[in-house]
Amino acid sequence: MENQPRNVQVKFWVTPEERSLIDQKMRQFGTQNMGAYLRKMAMDGYVVKLELPELGAMISLLRRTSNNINQMARRMNASGRAYDTDMEDILRNQELIWQAANAILTRLANIR
Repeated sequence: MENQPRNVQVKFWVTPEERSLIDQKMRQFGTQNMGAYLRKMAMDGYVVKLELPELGAMISLLRRTSNNINQMARRMNASGRAYDTDMEDILRNQELIWQAANAILTRLANIR
């Protein structure tokens, strides 16, 4: 690609803050040639798009557990009693939440 003539212009606008960030990253990279830097980033850089269905499942579990805890608290305030099945359901959901959180952290740790 180095020997090919560049005859197609790519042009875009940035805010002053974005320009400052580009300049900062160019300094970190050790270059003053913006064209070379932007070309390199456009062709060899990468964008991370996180798709974590486990996160949606975990949020659903958190909502269910919160609802169960609220119902249990209301019942305890009204009658002074807690049911073992309610507690088992909360503990089961809590274990599923931990599993989902662990799966998410594992996937995030594998991003390079």
